[in-house]
Amino acid sequence: MPNVLNGVNPLTRLAVIILVTTPLLLSVDWVSAAVSLVITLLCAPLCRVSWWRLLKMSWPLIIIAPISGISMLLYAQEGGREYFSFFLATVTDNSIELAVAMMLRVLAVALPVIVLARDIDPTELGDALAQILKLPARFVIGAVAGVRMLALFKDDWQAMGQARRARGLADRGRISHLVTMTFGLLVLALRRGGKLATAMEARGFGRPVTTSPRTWARESKLVRTDWTIMAIGVLLASLPVIISVLSGSWRFLGL
Repeated sequence: MPNVLNGVNPLTRLAVIILVTTPLLLSVDWVSAAVSLVITLLCAPLCRVSWWRLLKMSWPLIIIAPISGISMLLYAQEGGREYFSFFLATVTDNSIELAVAMMLRVLAVALPVIVLARDIDPTELGDALAQILKLPARFVIGAVAGVRMLALFKDDWQAMGQARRARGLADRGRISHLVTMTFGLLVLALRRGGKLATAMEARGFGRPVTTSPRTWARESKLVRTDWTIMAIGVLLASLPVIISVLSGSWRFLGL
């Protein structure tokens, strides 16, 4: 199945992410989150992300979502029938509904980000931020470097793990291994950041623009396909809200 996002400007992907996730941050009902989650699961194969691959990439969310739900279950605002009470923890109909809504909302907000931002090219992203949004050069370079470093995280972690195993340092406890690997990754990131900053300064980034504007090797612009994808994003973002309002489940955050 072809990827419907092939050739789409990275800025379009970021716009769709904002459009899809923002309405979910305005309510705490479970209906809108469930509808948005179903839409994400149906659209993921169209973006060349199979359900099995999505499951492998989002396994930390499967752990985080129940944790957020448990806190809501025990300490959310009371309402309806009471099932359990101990000290400050109380389980009622309202807390159960909020717990389910929170678990679904964590997945509904995070999964679209995984699907849409999975294979964004850092260079194309930088071109879009600089040429279309006209953002400052330092911010653009920082964003490109951040995306690039994030893509290299897995490779760095594997390389460090293999190096420690070759030196006989991987037989320690899991906690000790995790701490030392994290510290080593932090040192590696600081060194790489310093080298990147030096390289950018050598190429003239950060220099105040005087007479001639900066030129670009690749033109970045929004075409008809990008506007079509954004329009579809608006439609998909509106559908969960409409269904939730019509069902009477919509409840603004804090109400």
